Amino acid sequence: MKVIAIKESTSLRNLEVSERPAPRPQSGEILVNWHATSLNFHDYLVAIGAIPVPAGRIPMSDGAGEVVEVGEGVDNWKTGDKVMSMFFPNWTEGRPSLAKTRAISGETVDGFIVEQSCVSASSVTAIPDGYSYGEAATIPCAGLTAWRGLMVEGGLQAGDTVLIEGTGGMSILALQLAKEAGANVFATTSSEQKAERLKSLGALEVINYKEDARWGKTINKLSGGGVDHVLDVGGGSTMGQSIEAARVGGHIASIGILGGGRKGEITFPKLFFKHLRMTGLAVGSREMQEQMLKALNILPIKPIIDKSFSFDQLGDAFRHQESGTQFGKIVLEW
Repeated sequence: MKVIAIKESTSLRNLEVSERPAPRPQSGEILVNWHATSLNFHDYLVAIGAIPVPAGRIPMSDGAGEVVEVGEGVDNWKTGDKVMSMFFPNWTEGRPSLAKTRAISGETVDGFIVEQSCVSASSVTAIPDGYSYGEAATIPCAGLTAWRGLMVEGGLQAGDTVLIEGTGGMSILALQLAKEAGANVFATTSSEQKAERLKSLGALEVINYKEDARWGKTINKLSGGGVDHVLDVGGGSTMGQSIEAARVGGHIASIGILGGGRKGEITFPKLFFKHLRMTGLAVGSREMQEQMLKALNILPIKPIIDKSFSFDQLGDAFRHQESGTQFGKIVLEW
């Protein structure tokens, strides 16, 4: 079977296709033919060595494929079932813990840029009805992050206001989910062309953050006193403006460090006197993914795919991600 693994000298040039023996499922496992994966910023950090992994690690934390064999004792899956992966394969339910989140697909355990692999029967869910493998591969990380930030932690209600930042896969899926839930969505981007696309998907107002350095205050004013929910993707580079954009008593989900935002400054009195609730979160559990799946099976939502690459074009796909031109998710399909 074909596989792409991380070498000791990590760079995009070293993402080469190789061959490994095909596996067989053990007790409690299923063998999956993977057909698609999608790019996340976390995967990029692994690929360039910013997140160190052992030599030979298979990257990519998203996967969608078909069950081709079940091991002894597996009764919840059968041959032919279509499944998608989990970012935390051991976090099935309840609150997060170190034990539940130690295994991270594509980082501390192998990921899904591989033709076949054996995984625990409890570490996948079904894919949404009517989704292709490429569409389903956009959901386990970006989709679940958006779902958890808005629905699980945020308790989004019809009529609420939401701020999404940028046009990555998570932000677009959040916009789609929020609109279907009856929320009013505000957005930021750096491109007028992308702004028009965001509006076509239902964004009420879109601010160009390159032209408006105080975009948080602008959104606060446009929304009539601040938004109820902010999905902050920039960390230190955006958090100050996210706090400005939030209403008194609002919720900020801190979910990313795009734009070099590993560290930053916060004006704490704003945090205090706006009575903000801030949640740091990374993806979610199988239980949350199952809840999201129920919603996706009845909502008229399909992920926006920016561009699709083939299995052996992983390096090219990451270089496209580096360009920052994408709108939605970048996928690989085979």
